[in-house]
Amino acid sequence: MESNNLSTDIKTLNERIHNESAFIELLQMEVGKRLIGQKTMFERLMIGLLTQGHILLEGVPGLAKTLAIKTLASAIDARFSRIQFTPDLLPSDIVGTLIYNPAKGDFNIKKGPIFANFILADEINRAPAKVQSALLEAMQERQVTIGEESFPLAEPFLVLATQNPLEQEGTYPLPEAQLDRFMLKVQISYLTLEEERLIMRNQMSEQAPIQALVSPEQILNARNLVRSVYMDEKIERYILDIVFATREPEEYRLHRLKPFISYGASPRASINLALAAKAYAFIKRRGFVIPEDVRAVCADVLRHRIGLTYEANAENMQTDQIIQEIINSVEVP
Repeated sequence: MESNNLSTDIKTLNERIHNESAFIELLQMEVGKRLIGQKTMFERLMIGLLTQGHILLEGVPGLAKTLAIKTLASAIDARFSRIQFTPDLLPSDIVGTLIYNPAKGDFNIKKGPIFANFILADEINRAPAKVQSALLEAMQERQVTIGEESFPLAEPFLVLATQNPLEQEGTYPLPEAQLDRFMLKVQISYLTLEEERLIMRNQMSEQAPIQALVSPEQILNARNLVRSVYMDEKIERYILDIVFATREPEEYRLHRLKPFISYGASPRASINLALAAKAYAFIKRRGFVIPEDVRAVCADVLRHRIGLTYEANAENMQTDQIIQEIINSVEVP
């Protein structure tokens, strides 16, 4: 009897989410006027937006990172702000500061660019740790303190941080604890020849303006729906097995990986993998999570949460290879 009730509840939830997630396709079509290809980047931006997560993006210049988040902000009628990280940037350049007013003999608060809905933190690892921490504190606490006053940040609030490959000169690698604050680390590559042809043609013709199709309130309502997406206990166990296999590979018959992993994924990985899988199901207009949802987002959630040993570097073992071996080995429900 309980099984029948559960099936009915899931069916009702599935129908509701199928109807109320229709705006995702509208958004994708509108953003697609400017953002050609890069479907994965759009989906990851939506996952971050629907789960209050932030995204670290790694890729060569010119792959439309700024265009993607700026266009999405326009389609959601939200405020966009871009912060270029440089070695001489100060924390007050991000969060704001107190400015003395000699006429009145007091201080005025000047808010920084962090006070927006969509933040592009460009080349975050060009700035030293103190500046990186100022941004990451705002991401975590969702508020900023200037002087003795605290100010909540607007919702929805999404940070898309880009970083240069660490081999480049003048970069400051983000510490592990700060990396862990990002829900996803997404790696993007070049487009196909046909997609690049479309971009060329698009840039040479008059571009249609981006319409604001979705309100910030709709995004906030969708967040509540995402959390209600059904996740079976077997899927929960599947997520935990994947995360625990990064910490104790020998327990999952992955003895070969043990010498390559210096530390495994934190508990944030389990939470974020579950949330990202729910959001991915929502984007696919389903009210329940299937194993394919977990696998689709797994690498982006775990990529920056697994530490490699010197032996891994010596043998050119990449984090993505470790994640793929774990996914291939852990039993699918």
